[in-house]
Amino acid sequence: FKAETLASHIAERVRDRQDGRRAEVTIAARYPEHKPAPVSGVPTQEIYTLFGSAVASARGTRRLVGVEAQGMTACPCAQELVMERSQERLREDGFTDDEIARVFDSVPVATHNQRGIGTLHIGCPEGCEEAVEAEMLLEIVEAAMSSEIYELMKRSDELEVVEKAHLRPRFVEDCVREMVRMAVERFAYLGDEAFVSARQENLETIHKHNVVAERHGPLGELRREIESGERVGRHMTTREWLEAA
Repeated sequence: FKAETLASHIAERVRDRQDGRRAEVTIAARYPEHKPAPVSGVPTQEIYTLFGSAVASARGTRRLVGVEAQGMTACPCAQELVMERSQERLREDGFTDDEIARVFDSVPVATHNQRGIGTLHIGCPEGCEEAVEAEMLLEIVEAAMSSEIYELMKRSDELEVVEKAHLRPRFVEDCVREMVRMAVERFAYLGDEAFVSARQENLETIHKHNVVAERHGPLGELRREIESGERVGRHMTTREWLEAA
């Protein structure tokens, strides 16, 4: 069984055996995935967390599928400041603006980076029998960050990860926007009543606090928000969506 399928069976059985109006079950499981390092191809085992929730009521059963994965983010703000100071130094050394532009087109600029923890949940309302694959959710979460990270790497892999992250700097809220955008695109087949919850936490390196961004809501509302560029509806939480059952 998938986590959400097992949760559904348990919730339905509890509801029926206890003659209850509503039963809720949540499951969390560690999930190993074998994947190659980006350049050397060295095999490595990555550990992810899978979530499965289900609420069984008289209306039927609604399911929630989720994953948690780690990645790397590079800060755009600090990178811009480093670039400005570097430009000043290059001008003082006699470089022209065209030469400076060529340098920054070829060389990644330093910035502070941190490990990020991304979480994505997709909710299927009652009557929805469509499958949601955890592998696709993991792909979205990792792609939303500046770069994927790996347990085992050769030096060539480390170079690839660091360069990729610094060529694609993202704030914590950028990661959430990307998760929501990709989820709305890939899970449109679930319908407007499906639910999307995206959360990103960055373990800051130059601050003593972590930074968190999140966005939740029905898929239809989030799609209209993306299309219009303006807030649509209210910020429905995961708990509210589950309680609606």
